[in-house]
Amino acid sequence: MTTSFMRSAHTLFTSESVTEGHPDKLCDQVSDAVLDAILAEDPHAHVACETSTTTGLILVFGEITTETYIDIPKIVRQTVKEIGYTSAEYGFDYATCGVVTAINEQSPEINYGVRKGEAADVEAIGAGDQGMMIGFACNESPDLMPMPISFAHAMTRRLADLRKSGEIDYLRPDGKSQVTVSYEYGKPAHVPTVVLSTQHDASVPQERIRAELEEAVVRYCVPDHMLTRELNLYVNPSGSFARGGPMSDAGLTGRKIIVDTYGGIARHGGGAFSGKDPTKVDRSGAYAARHVAKNVVAAGLADRFEVQVSYAIGVIEPVSVHIESFGTERVDEDLIEKLIHQHFDLRPGAILRDLDLRRPIYRQVAAYGHFGRPDLDLPWERTEKAEILRQEAGVSADQVPSAG
Repeated sequence: MTTSFMRSAHTLFTSESVTEGHPDKLCDQVSDAVLDAILAEDPHAHVACETSTTTGLILVFGEITTETYIDIPKIVRQTVKEIGYTSAEYGFDYATCGVVTAINEQSPEINYGVRKGEAADVEAIGAGDQGMMIGFACNESPDLMPMPISFAHAMTRRLADLRKSGEIDYLRPDGKSQVTVSYEYGKPAHVPTVVLSTQHDASVPQERIRAELEEAVVRYCVPDHMLTRELNLYVNPSGSFARGGPMSDAGLTGRKIIVDTYGGIARHGGGAFSGKDPTKVDRSGAYAARHVAKNVVAAGLADRFEVQVSYAIGVIEPVSVHIESFGTERVDEDLIEKLIHQHFDLRPGAILRDLDLRRPIYRQVAAYGHFGRPDLDLPWERTEKAEILRQEAGVSADQVPSAG
């Protein structure tokens, strides 16, 4: 997303989402379910849990250092059941799939770099790895997320809701959405194209699926004023999608990092989230960066805002902080950066403390996005610092634009 985007008279941008039954998302949820189970008993555990799946098999592997014991196969099967793979008719189900584990302890060198000595205070916790994390926010939607990814997530969540409630009984767990938004001078104008794919009962004709999903999903999720122009709608564009999930495609933790974040409209540091305990700055640093960006936009300091925070393994202070407001700032960027340093402590230990991250809260964000999420009370989504930022920046309340 560049400043030129804001000056373009017309441009298109597309984002995608996937349902919780998508093979990659299934793996993300298994990894975070394992993490949550461990953190519930041992908040200081170090977890790097990966999952892969293919026809009839789930493999859980990685490095875990903990003082507790959990039954990983039981957690795997329960997670797969809750996702919706409950029948052999789907080609994959929780009761009959094989579960294999290959777990080692975390490297002692990494463990020492993260936690120097026995103290667990802010001054004793270094970053769990090097890397750069990105936070982004914009005032296109009430949750201060880009509109394409907001609509895409809304559609995949709606598919899951319709399936689980039985309102549309032929839907199956696997599915995808893709939403294109037309922008005029950086502002969303309308939605010209939607792609919607869903696994389904083999006996249901595609014409019925298309007609019902247009009304029950697309027009349910996108306001009428955004669909005032002719809509190009593709539902199961390749035809039948009766065979889905791990039966038709392998899955792996961390392969949907753009779905997890901002739909591609912001930059990405490259690190995945799921299966990692919050000492890993791939996760906690990205959450903290979103917290910064959302508060800056909520305060009205900028309409679009991106922050990059970088770390070195074992080092307590961030290596760098970089900001970008794409020409939408209402005050000087130097002042915004100064206020960030004054009001946000981006040291790994401080992030753990201030966002209260040593808790089992991660399975719930392993599908449908880690950011936005008005359905959840996530600490990195709160805007408790917006008012003080607005006051100290000298932005009047009537200068803060409404979102959406």
